[in-house]
Amino acid sequence: MSTPASAALQIPNVTYQHLFTVPFLAHFWAENGALNGKLRERVLARSRERRGENRSNRGGWHSESGQLEFLGDTREPLMQQMHQLADAATQRVLAESGAKLVPIEWSFTAWANLSRAGDSHAAHTHPGATWSGVYYVDPGESIPGDSAPLQLIDPCQGRANTFLPFLLPSTVHVQPKAGLMVLFPSYLGHTVFPYQGPGTRISIAFNLRKEPYP
Repeated sequence: MSTPASAALQIPNVTYQHLFTVPFLAHFWAENGALNGKLRERVLARSRERRGENRSNRGGWHSESGQLEFLGDTREPLMQQMHQLADAATQRVLAESGAKLVPIEWSFTAWANLSRAGDSHAAHTHPGATWSGVYYVDPGESIPGDSAPLQLIDPCQGRANTFLPFLLPSTVHVQPKAGLMVLFPSYLGHTVFPYQGPGTRISIAFNLRKEPYP
């Protein structure tokens, strides 16, 4: 038997709240134009020097994971921005939960990705980290109607598939843009659709792990 919405709203002393939300941050570093040009040169140079690794990437080039030493003097300003966003995200989560705001010590690892026509990334998570993120150095050239976005996947598939699925999306798409940095919990599944543009997409993925972990 269905209950009219008006009747449900009349129940006194009802506690209503949303549980288990997933934080997500995005910031566009507008001042990074010159930095992006240097990053592009360093990543392309590294891709010519070293064979790529096979991780979640399907095609393309995936650098070694580490501290991004091959970026030279462009490494430090980019790492500072990554840490700034992680600090802002963590302090906001703590504040919303009512927890004490405290400094966080991070361990860091990152790698560069190159994608050309047909290259993609399979769905995956980043276990063993706290936050994961992507910084877009160069989004490449996408064909009209196909930007090959980053797709974030609802971690609760039971909710996505069975609980009023018409209300909330089971996936969210992030459109690549030079200077855009996104950050999300490392348990959040994500994938990248096949890139179909004529140019080269360059991004830098990173993990920040709270120490001591977890």
